[in-house]
Amino acid sequence: MAAPTEQITLYTAKICPYAQRTEIALAEAGVDYTRFEIDLGNKPEWYASKINPASKVPAIAYGGPPVPASQPPQSTKLAESLVLLEFLSDIHPSTPTLLPRDPVKRARARFFIDAVSTKFVLGEKEAIGGLMEGVESVMRLLPSLEAKGQTDGKGSSKRMVLEQEGKQDNRWTQAPSSSAQPFSIADAAIAPFALRWELSLSNDIGAYEEGEGKKVWEVLSKEPRYERFRKYLEALKGRESVWKTFDRCEFILQVYTKRFGDARAQRKANKAKAA
Repeated sequence: MAAPTEQITLYTAKICPYAQRTEIALAEAGVDYTRFEIDLGNKPEWYASKINPASKVPAIAYGGPPVPASQPPQSTKLAESLVLLEFLSDIHPSTPTLLPRDPVKRARARFFIDAVSTKFVLGEKEAIGGLMEGVESVMRLLPSLEAKGQTDGKGSSKRMVLEQEGKQDNRWTQAPSSSAQPFSIADAAIAPFALRWELSLSNDIGAYEEGEGKKVWEVLSKEPRYERFRKYLEALKGRESVWKTFDRCEFILQVYTKRFGDARAQRKANKAKAA
């Protein structure tokens, strides 16, 4: 791990996709830092007054002496996931792919992040309809899928690769097709939400009606029109920085199951009363 110019303490929470964004960027930069888990249901009394007045995660304490995370040092406090992504890119220019140096590529990465923020993340709040619109919006900015090679009639399958549209520098995201390819803050911005959508839909856990999640996941996972999104999702999941910061089964699934299970039970009870 690379040592930052100043010490970094990250205040985060496993359940929070916004916080995972920052953890992904720190992993990509190979930075040593202190991680402090915040219980969002029982935050420390000192957190809002000494770290983040908004009382949200993620937040970073940058600089100051190396003291326990529960004793916030006299340091610079920063918050908001997208702000932190760019900040980490700025202080670690030796990891240039986090935010490309070329101004056109930087602008395209930011445009992709804006689409994620205004279409894909809001889609999560708007349940199924919003999700599908968000997927369509993001997918239009991904490199195109192009089949290379045809089946030879003897059972060999086509080899699908991610191929960008247009000129070589016409990229809205790094859109890695493998864990060895470039990865930017645009990818870090969407990965936590894409992974949580897969987890929710494939397990039929969400604010939607029972059974709707698996129906939508069936469409996304099988229909040819979503091949580009599936390839991108698989590339994100194969990135070490992504899967190492995503506690899929042991925690997030349990929390989601309880949260949305209670919501569905309450909805059924309300319908029964109204009948």
